[in-house]
Amino acid sequence: MLWFALIPKPIEGHSPEQAQRLLAWWALRWSPRVACLEEAVVVEVAASLRLFGGEAALYQRLQAAAIPVGFRSLTRGPTSLGALALARHGGGDGLTRPWREVLDALPLSTLSAASRHHATLSRLGCQCLGDVRRLPRAGLARRFDAALLMALDQAYELGPETHPWVTLPEVFDERLELPGRVESTEAVMHAATHLLSRLQHWLTARHAGVRAIVLRWRHDMPSREAGPGNEVEVRTAEPARTVQHLGRLLAEHLAKVRLQAPVGELSLHARDIEALPDHGTELWPELPPASDAGAPRHPALTQTLERLSIRLGAERVLRPLLLADHRPGHMQGWCAATQALSPAQSKAPSATDYPLPLPTSLLDPPRALPGSAQGPQHHGPLTLLSGPHRIESGWWDTSSPARQGRDYYVAHSPRAGLLWIYQERPLGSSHRRSTRHPAAPMDEGTAWFLHGVYG
Repeated sequence: MLWFALIPKPIEGHSPEQAQRLLAWWALRWSPRVACLEEAVVVEVAASLRLFGGEAALYQRLQAAAIPVGFRSLTRGPTSLGALALARHGGGDGLTRPWREVLDALPLSTLSAASRHHATLSRLGCQCLGDVRRLPRAGLARRFDAALLMALDQAYELGPETHPWVTLPEVFDERLELPGRVESTEAVMHAATHLLSRLQHWLTARHAGVRAIVLRWRHDMPSREAGPGNEVEVRTAEPARTVQHLGRLLAEHLAKVRLQAPVGELSLHARDIEALPDHGTELWPELPPASDAGAPRHPALTQTLERLSIRLGAERVLRPLLLADHRPGHMQGWCAATQALSPAQSKAPSATDYPLPLPTSLLDPPRALPGSAQGPQHHGPLTLLSGPHRIESGWWDTSSPARQGRDYYVAHSPRAGLLWIYQERPLGSSHRRSTRHPAAPMDEGTAWFLHGVYG
């Protein structure tokens, strides 16, 4: 077995237990076998070595992460308790020489079970773990508690080690009690950054992103007018996980908030969690391309649209959306740029699925065309090139209550080019050709309409 031991650094706004938990969440990135051992985090990485390029490569990657992640000591060894003892002594690599020699040289203070009996062991002449190990085991068992012998055996690979493995909570709902009352949204945002950092660690360990977060605050001195507190919700167009991205969006929302009373406590809840596999080797990878059809695919553009939606209102920042409708004028619509598309919307048909070539632009409403015995007119007689193609006009829609169909034709005008025209007909009627205009229907009393123009 191969164990890494990491001792976390103090983090502003976090208790030692919270800093240890954050480091444990981060360590789950490298192995599922992570445990909190006293004040440290220990990671068993034997099963993960091949994935990260071997023992030396993984050790170097963890060393490079010491400053941005926040731990002050990194050691490795064949046992977790021994690696922790080496980390307390100041770090170093426990595999450069025989393991027993490394532990024998460590002072008593590096092993908690020995440190508790430091005074008695010192009077016996023991100054390091090697001195304790060389004492008669029977005498140690009678003189001291069983924990000392067990700890020595576990550290020296003579006894089994057991750990409760760290697991991520299924729901992210973290609370932060502020050290003092804050009365500005800038101070609330500064404190919320600590909660966002926890969220980033949690999402990274789950290989996931979040589409919505809710920041709640409780008033330290609530009044009848102010109430117990308030909240803001931040939604993203694509799954996100970084503090920088979520923090910018949260700051935009808080800039519109006026606190009704001093704030003493914050909480952050994550909603709409989605899988977000890593695309690269960076410690905090950027967002992958959007998976929704029609969604902006460049992260910078997506983030810009999100910030504009917050400042101007979601109803003013729109993007086009394909709709599953057979009617040409209803095949497209508009939705909020930050709105996530459902699977059905993502699979909406494209223009290539339509049996006839669609025009590049549609007239809304369609324009009535004059007709004659020779057929429809638009800057002169029109030549019908193809058709008819009958489409129901949408009798189920309140805007088209009549049960009618439209016979669409592709027509050519010497002056206007290719046009898309139609005649309305009651459903169930048959087509009759005119002898005077072979491509035109016989019913000359039915009006013609221009609906589209080809580019």
